Amino acid sequence: MTTVAEISTAEQLFQNPGLGRCELLRGELVLMSPSGSLHAIIAATLAEILCGHVKKHNLGWVFGAEGGFQIRSDPDTVRAPDVAFVSAARMPASVPEGFFPGPPDLAVEVLSPNDRASEVLAKVSDWLEAGCRKVWVVDPETRSVAVYAPKTEMRILHHSDTLTDQDVLPGFKVEIRKIFPA
Repeated sequence: MTTVAEISTAEQLFQNPGLGRCELLRGELVLMSPSGSLHAIIAATLAEILCGHVKKHNLGWVFGAEGGFQIRSDPDTVRAPDVAFVSAARMPASVPEGFFPGPPDLAVEVLSPNDRASEVLAKVSDWLEAGCRKVWVVDPETRSVAVYAPKTEMRILHHSDTLTDQDVLPGFKVEIRKIFPA
């Protein structure tokens, strides 16, 4: 039986699903607490909105919470966003059994009350360095979405704004207020 201390590769992590929520960061296992209700509702709402748009326009696939993406090797890094999108052009002929090889086109991170700013920014940096085209960081407390992209300034959209993303999700738009429960 593999112990937590022995897990340092993406393959070892995938072979041990009973560990619960965790990520692998440069060969080190990081255990994470389960998310709260508000976090889960926002992630599910965004996944539903994205799925509807992606399916309607045949753009690719939306990944639900905790789908793993291996974004670095030797040492391995496996990140698991709350919601992700991979374009049809980047999807392999058959869906991988294990972690997706490489980054999603879009990674969505929903903040939890115990998230530290440095850890969230490290995730954003990891996603962008791995080749992710956009990262959305959703903040339930301020009811806002921060949009990150490579080589551009971060922009923050608030409750009354509309989130669009013509680069990654052609035709997509949603009012920020619709992401959050009333």
